Amino acid sequence: MTSITLKSVNFLKLLRNNNVSSVPRRFNSGTALKLVYSEYGDPIKVIKQEPEQIQEPKDGEILIKMLASPVNPADINTIQGKYPAKPKSLPSVPGNEGVAKIEKVGAGVKNLSEGDHVVPLTNHLGTWRTHLTVKVDDVLKVPTTLGLVEAATLTVNPCTAYRMLRDYITLKPGDTVIQNGGNSACGQNVIQICRAWGIRTVNVVRNRSNIDELKKYLTDLGATHVLTEEEVRTTELFKSGELARPRLALNCVGGKSALEIMRHLDNGSPMVTYGGMSREPVTVPTSALIFKDIQIRGFWMTRWSKEKADSVDRFEMFEELISMISSNELRGPAYKLVNFKNYKEALMNTMTVQGMTGQKLILDFNNI
Repeated sequence: MTSITLKSVNFLKLLRNNNVSSVPRRFNSGTALKLVYSEYGDPIKVIKQEPEQIQEPKDGEILIKMLASPVNPADINTIQGKYPAKPKSLPSVPGNEGVAKIEKVGAGVKNLSEGDHVVPLTNHLGTWRTHLTVKVDDVLKVPTTLGLVEAATLTVNPCTAYRMLRDYITLKPGDTVIQNGGNSACGQNVIQICRAWGIRTVNVVRNRSNIDELKKYLTDLGATHVLTEEEVRTTELFKSGELARPRLALNCVGGKSALEIMRHLDNGSPMVTYGGMSREPVTVPTSALIFKDIQIRGFWMTRWSKEKADSVDRFEMFEELISMISSNELRGPAYKLVNFKNYKEALMNTMTVQGMTGQKLILDFNNI
């Protein structure tokens, strides 16, 4: 197994103990269920539920039983064939996130034991199935005390928020971050992480009939200010000196929304784009480049994870995020559990998600 050096000795002990696990009870091989697609297209049409034989773990492998796995927009786009990261071949089992319990460990496994909880570390692991056998390097051990939803959604949105806040400029307590899509799953993580670090946030959202309710929800998470797209165009927050001009902007919308948050940035500051929900391009005024030296950057969590797979930075990030979750500084998104056998409901609702913050649809593997 790859050797990772962490600054935190306690976290290392949490993740990896050095005792060779005792021989577990015999696991009775049986039939598992999986979702699979053999061609790209409409998820409702191409995704099928099929049985498969449970595979005994070999040397350096573990057999895991999925507990919960979210259905993310990126999963939908992957099935449609529109996402840049694709499975190596078809047919393929979707699902990149989730939390599972170890059912059995193979020979030579020293760091994991039956009953431990783990989350995926690799892309396209195929978590939309009841059981799977994986290499120990493909998963990260997490405390069993973590909430099911928090553990199942750990590796995408919290990590995306964390890396964007860490990697593009050095922020300090009292600094300001501005973002659009403040009510998105990633946006909510940005709000909570910034609150924990003493950083102020200005969060832009679309106007709606229940805007006061949404503003209260985000403020309760730790948002300093929540503005509609109309309000951010006329705000005096920065000109008045109430808040320092943002040193970082986070954009998941594009179009006019990106232009408005960019306009408020301090000189020399970056705007990091990680999504494009409006499907409109990011347009940068010439004056913003010449006179303000605004930096235009992009972030993709999949690429970062691939490049930093065994890095100390990656495991220190998990350490801090797990610590924040454990101390209730960071909580999971609004969600709805959907029985695995009713997977079409989760697919349909993810493709047409609406509402105040949207609900993360999470496949529930209990009572299968």
